Amino acid sequence: MTRHTRAMSASLGASLALALLGACTGNADDDGAGRHQRPGVSTGTVIGGTPVKGGTLTVLSDQDFAHLDPARNWVMPTMDFGSRLLYRTLTTFKSSPGKVGSEIVPDLATDLGRPSDGGRTWTFTLKPGLKYEDGTPIKAQDVKYNVERSFAPDLAGGPDYAQRYLAGAKDYTGPLQGRHLDSVKTPDDRTIVFQLRRPVAEFSYTVTLPTFSPVPASREKGVQYDLRPFSSGPYRIDTYERGKKLVLVRNTHWDPATDQVRKAYPDRIVVQQGLKRGQIDDRIIASSGPDASAVEWSDMDPASIAKVLPRPEVRKRLAAEQTGCTDMLALNTSRAPFDNLELRQAMQYAVDKSAQVTANGGPALNDIATGYLPPSLTGVRRADFIYGRSTTGDVEKAKKLLAEGGKPDGFPATITVSTGDKTRAEALQQSLSRVGVRLQIQTVDPSVYYDTIGDTKHAPDMAISGWCPDYPSGSTFLPFVFDGRTIREKGNQGNVSQFRDKAVEKRMDEIAAMSDATRANQAWIDLDPSIQRKSPAVPLLWERKPLLAGDNIAGAFGHPVWTGQFDFAVIGLKDPAKSQG
Repeated sequence: MTRHTRAMSASLGASLALALLGACTGNADDDGAGRHQRPGVSTGTVIGGTPVKGGTLTVLSDQDFAHLDPARNWVMPTMDFGSRLLYRTLTTFKSSPGKVGSEIVPDLATDLGRPSDGGRTWTFTLKPGLKYEDGTPIKAQDVKYNVERSFAPDLAGGPDYAQRYLAGAKDYTGPLQGRHLDSVKTPDDRTIVFQLRRPVAEFSYTVTLPTFSPVPASREKGVQYDLRPFSSGPYRIDTYERGKKLVLVRNTHWDPATDQVRKAYPDRIVVQQGLKRGQIDDRIIASSGPDASAVEWSDMDPASIAKVLPRPEVRKRLAAEQTGCTDMLALNTSRAPFDNLELRQAMQYAVDKSAQVTANGGPALNDIATGYLPPSLTGVRRADFIYGRSTTGDVEKAKKLLAEGGKPDGFPATITVSTGDKTRAEALQQSLSRVGVRLQIQTVDPSVYYDTIGDTKHAPDMAISGWCPDYPSGSTFLPFVFDGRTIREKGNQGNVSQFRDKAVEKRMDEIAAMSDATRANQAWIDLDPSIQRKSPAVPLLWERKPLLAGDNIAGAFGHPVWTGQFDFAVIGLKDPAKSQG
C-alpha cells in the first residue's frame, strides 16, 4: 500500500533539534545504522497500564475515514479501527506491542486454516456461537459474500488479494447480479474453502484483511454500506455524521469467549472529526476534562514536538512506533540518466540520509533505512550495508561511479515531490550538488501527487515514494515496488522506478510458488540486497508514527502491523468516571 510523505520547514527543523538536545543529552545512542534510543518515548511499551472497563474513549481526528466498508477498507489505520472494533476476520494479529504483534491467531476461524493441494486450497471452520449485532448467526456464506462483493466495480478501493489469488476470478464483477465465485465454497454454515490459482504459503495472513470478514447479503446497501457496516465485532455504529462525528456503542451479542484479542474496555467510543492537527495536540497535551480520555488519530504535528519532548510528564504519553513502511528515492530507470547502472549506484553514495532525518522531524521520528524491506518484514534484523555505513554519504565513491558511468561532471535531473516534502527535496538537492548533480524541484499538491508521478510517460527523473506491506510478508512489498509487470501507463503507484528486470521477476515467481512460508520469507529477505545492487531506488527512511494519549488513557501502544496506529482492540481508560462525551 502506498503512503504519502511529509516534511517540516527549516525553522521547525532547527527548533526540533534544540528540543531533541534538551530531551536526549547524555542518553542518545546510535547503533551504527542511524537508529537512536529514545529515552522517555513509549516505543514497544504500553502507555498508562491496564485499562478499567467502562467510560467513553474519545478519538480526536482531522479527517474522516476513507472507507469503513470492509470490502473497500485498504488504509492501514482504518483497517485497524474497522477490524478491531466493527468486524472480525478469519484470522487476526495479536494485540501486543513489538514483534509479538506481528503474530497471527484465529479470529472467526477455529485455526489458522488448513492447506491442501500443495497450498492451492485452504479450508477454514468458523467457531460456534458467533453472532452479529442483532443476534443472528454469522455464517460462512457471509464471508464468501464479502469476498465476492470486493470484486464489484462500484465497491472499488479495497484489498485486491482475492482478485490476485482466487482461481477462476478473471472478469468476475461481484455478486450483485446474482453471479457467485465457484472457487469459494461453503459446504455448510461453518465451513469455507478457497481454491487458489497458485500456492500461497501465507494465506493465513491474507485472511487477516477486512475482505475476509462477514457481510450478510440481506444487509447489502452498495456504496451506502460504508455508512453503516453491520457489526460482527465488539461495537456497533450508533450514529455517523461523515466528516463530523462517529459514535460506537457496545454490540451486546459479541461474545468475548470467542475472541482472544479484543478486550472492548470502553462502553462508548466517540470519534470527533474535522479538527486541526495542532489544536488536537494542544488539547491532549493539556489533557483537561474529556481530553484526558482522548487519543489522537493522525500523526502529531511536527510543530508540537518541541512542546512534548522536553516535558517528561507529557513525553511518557507519546507513542512513536515504526510505521513498518519504507520511504525511498525512486530513480526513473526507463530513460537516461538512470537507465545507467553506475549512475544509479552513484546516487546511493551521494544522498545524505542524515539530512533526510533532520528534514523529516529528526531522530525521534525517523530511522535511517538500510534496505528496501522494513524491519517489520525482516524480524527487526538490520539490512546489509550494501553501500557502506556512512549516514551522510560517500562523495568520493559517488564521483568515481559517475565517471565510470560517463558523467564525471554530473548531470541535471528533475524531482517531483508533494508540497509537504519540499524541505526533503531541498536536502536532496544540497547533498547531490556535492557530486555535480543539479536537481530541479517540482512540487505538486498531495492530492494529485501519486497521479502525477504515476503518469509514466511524463514521470520525473526522481520522486520520493514509499510502500507499506499489507501484512508481514515480503510478497506484499517487493513485487508491488519492483516487479516490472505491474507497471501501468497511468496510475502507476508501486513501481515508481519503472524497474524491469527479468532475473528479478523470475526469482519473484519462484518465491511466490514456495509452499513453505518460512522459506519464502527468508527468500524475500535475501532478494532485497540483490535488488539493491541494481539500484532502482535509494532507501531513505523508516518513519515513526507519533501519537499522543490523554492522561486518563491506559493500554495504548502503536501496533507494528497498522503503521504504528494505536491498537483499538485493547485501549481504554484508567478511571472511566473521569470520561465524558
